[in-house]
Amino acid sequence: MTPDRKLPWDWYPGTIPENVSIDETAWVETSFSFLFYRSLAATGVRVGRGSSTYIGTMFDVGREGKVTVGDYTLVNGARIICDAEIEIGDYGLISWNVVLMDSYRLSSDAATRRRELEAVARRSPRILEGDSSPRPIHIGRNVWIGFDSCVLPGVTIGEGSIIGARSVVFEDVPPFTVVAGNPARVIKKLDPEVIKDDRP
Repeated sequence: MTPDRKLPWDWYPGTIPENVSIDETAWVETSFSFLFYRSLAATGVRVGRGSSTYIGTMFDVGREGKVTVGDYTLVNGARIICDAEIEIGDYGLISWNVVLMDSYRLSSDAATRRRELEAVARRSPRILEGDSSPRPIHIGRNVWIGFDSCVLPGVTIGEGSIIGARSVVFEDVPPFTVVAGNPARVIKKLDPEVIKDDRP
């Protein structure tokens, strides 16, 4: 990143927000990923050592949101909707078109939803700002989330787990477990002995 917080390889003429921390060994493909970023937190996004966020990844982070991408994690075109907190652990793999959302941003009441949708038309960029009581998402180390999956508010995914492609995860996933489906259900348990932590 240059001193003026631009990415030398970027196709988009944007900058990385001041309260975003990117390790010098990490890769962020484009500042366009922060088009919907509004966090006022001291550190609204932290991208850890050796991690990569590729084109299509969007940090849609509200004023109080905080996102952590752990070390050596790959995020490949995910939509991260955060109004409270989303933590992605080390050695994670977040596949294409995954949605992580700690907030629905809209009320279940139709009249309230209508007012918010009308308000969107007056904003730039056009983003939802409704209050829906966000609940943090915590994703453990060594988790693989398959493409087109959605992780809903308040979910914790345990270490070493795998989320099958096109799954909707609405409840916690135990460590070393494979889940899949809509809604996601346990498919099998994994052997935790296979995953060794050999870091110094």
